[in-house]
Amino acid sequence: MSAPVRGGGASPDLDPRTPAPAVSIIGLGASGRAAARLALAHGESVYVSDLRTDAHLETAAQELRELGARVELGRHDLERIAASTHVVVSPGIPPHAPVFVELASRGIDWIGEPEFALRFHTGALIAITGTNGKTTTAALVAHLLKAGGVDAVLGGNVGGGLAPAASQALLDTPTPDWLVLEMSSYQLAGTRDFAPEIGVVTSLAPDHLDHYDSVEAYYADKARLFGNARPESQWVLNAENPAVPALAGDAPGTRHLVRYANSHNDGGDYDEFIINDAPPAGRVEDGVLTLELEAGYPEPLLAVDELGILGRHNVLNALMAAVTARLAGASLAGIREGLASFRPLPHRMQPVGEVDGVLWVNDSKATNVEATGAALESLDRPIVALLGGKDKGEDFTPLRRALARATRAAVLYGEARLRLEAELAAPTGGEPPCPIVREDRGFDEAVETARGACVAGDLLLLSPACSSFDLFENYEARGRRFVELARRAGGAP
Repeated sequence: MSAPVRGGGASPDLDPRTPAPAVSIIGLGASGRAAARLALAHGESVYVSDLRTDAHLETAAQELRELGARVELGRHDLERIAASTHVVVSPGIPPHAPVFVELASRGIDWIGEPEFALRFHTGALIAITGTNGKTTTAALVAHLLKAGGVDAVLGGNVGGGLAPAASQALLDTPTPDWLVLEMSSYQLAGTRDFAPEIGVVTSLAPDHLDHYDSVEAYYADKARLFGNARPESQWVLNAENPAVPALAGDAPGTRHLVRYANSHNDGGDYDEFIINDAPPAGRVEDGVLTLELEAGYPEPLLAVDELGILGRHNVLNALMAAVTARLAGASLAGIREGLASFRPLPHRMQPVGEVDGVLWVNDSKATNVEATGAALESLDRPIVALLGGKDKGEDFTPLRRALARATRAAVLYGEARLRLEAELAAPTGGEPPCPIVREDRGFDEAVETARGACVAGDLLLLSPACSSFDLFENYEARGRRFVELARRAGGAP
């Protein structure tokens, strides 16, 4: 297994007499290509390697060669990598991959692409992480900053082509005052000197257990956000999720807590958690999103029903984004305008049409239990839910309560359908379970079954609680198919 990463004989397209590169990049995905282009733009010598050898990568490799990089497919030359000043790794490579084992055995450290990009950033940094909500919050922060008169650019782990990798963002806009980065746990794992001026944690729940050995290991990578905290650091934290403030521990800096309501008796499911008696920095007061960064000076923004995004959890995302933008210097008027003009991102609680009085909502990005639970708890119409996909090994039983309360029926499909059925069918808390329909055919049939279970006034919700890789290339492809079926149901060609 480790043979392809060992040093040794000459590479077929590299002269062994060539001096070692200053930067070695492992992985020729989007972030690896962006890091190579950024390094080349700053006059650095670059070596890029990837074990894959498909035609798409060969095209990308040739493009980088024409820019001056040395690129090798099919192996990693450890001798060249070991001699580099910086070793940059792509976030998609598993932590126990042979190349990492080899590097560790030689005492060679590496960093992720965002940390590498920050070598070339002279402005301030906002970093946003969390199990769920980070993409919406990151996009909102950048939107609010621009609306509020602040120079900002968005990048990082933002999926679906909504924003570039950090390196590409700094190639496109070399000197922004603020760089807004969404950071996954994989990217945070590759940080050493990472130190945002403002850090945001949107939520925390078990996830990626097919990648990590334990929940604790996953949380430990998230906690690297606080690894270089300073007294002047600013932290925006979702106080309705107890694990979020706990993740910050005793890290230096000022904490700005966000709750849905000022009181601790707002009728939500989070009322047992009380941080302190101080008003939250972001909250809903009398139906209005409100900031209070300085005690005794509340700043009302706009009514909840004026937001263009659905769900209680998205109200929290909007509050966290507003607090962050205000800390970064955005005007209050700009934040108000930005909140009113922001629209749902694709595949994230995205309304895609109303057919026969039934609202279809695409939440394909909900690939874990916590995200689906938040969606179910946050809607005020009867729901017919589509759940299923590839089984990542999460416990599905926490969904029972939300399904029993809010759902007319749950239609289960895909690889995970049998375990979903077994874990969701039992009653919970004295309440009978919601009706369960297992669809043993394909995704299209599951959508049609769900549509048949709806009545006028319902909401047909795709919020799968599973990844998409049993039937689709990714969650975007799953969401696009749902949108196509919604349009077809509405009579579109």
